[in-house]
Amino acid sequence: MMKGVSFFVTLAILALASSLASAYDPSPLQDFCVAINDIKSEFVNGKFCKDPAMVSANDFFFSGLNIPGNTRNKVGSNVTLVNVDKLAGLNTLGISLARLDFAPYGLNPPHTHPRGTELLVVIEGTLLVGFVTSNPNKLFTKVLNKGDVFVFPIGLIHFQFNIGETAALAFAGLSSQNPGVITIANAVFGSVPPINPDVLIKAFQLEKNVVKYLQKAFAPN
Repeated sequence: MMKGVSFFVTLAILALASSLASAYDPSPLQDFCVAINDIKSEFVNGKFCKDPAMVSANDFFFSGLNIPGNTRNKVGSNVTLVNVDKLAGLNTLGISLARLDFAPYGLNPPHTHPRGTELLVVIEGTLLVGFVTSNPNKLFTKVLNKGDVFVFPIGLIHFQFNIGETAALAFAGLSSQNPGVITIANAVFGSVPPINPDVLIKAFQLEKNVVKYLQKAFAPN
């Protein structure tokens, strides 16, 4: 009798453990989703779905990635992102695409995608790329030429730098319909409202006048 009870107790514990192990929150598709009881103000984690009867081929179509992006800016690069906001058919599919244009010696500055892994393929030119791991902060870097592919794991700081004297072009696939992007320098020195300079002085071991200069340089227009 005791053996039978013990057996069923063991089964119950295993079933409970299995149910807990398989339960998890869905991956976020925004930076945050604040809970609210008023259903009139509800914002889902992603997008509401269109009535299938109203869907057409145009909902799965985007045109324009043949057009080079404007690289006449401070960093000499341009990213044209095709996410769910530009291509409605991507909703719930967990994928998006980007075109990356680089002027000679143009840089896509260190940044992260909090919700997506990035797979990059070089179409033209030569790029120095790399990413930094979480603690310990190890750098993985590689020079890529036409036809080369490199992957940047989700959430890790990474960059692409055109080390050639001619323009470069790459395309990237991302494992989220809305991967997000946090450009490190812009986020740290250009946040709104600004981060207290004393925090940045201590964090980066910089002089106060340098921090103030950087906050002014990265302040949003």
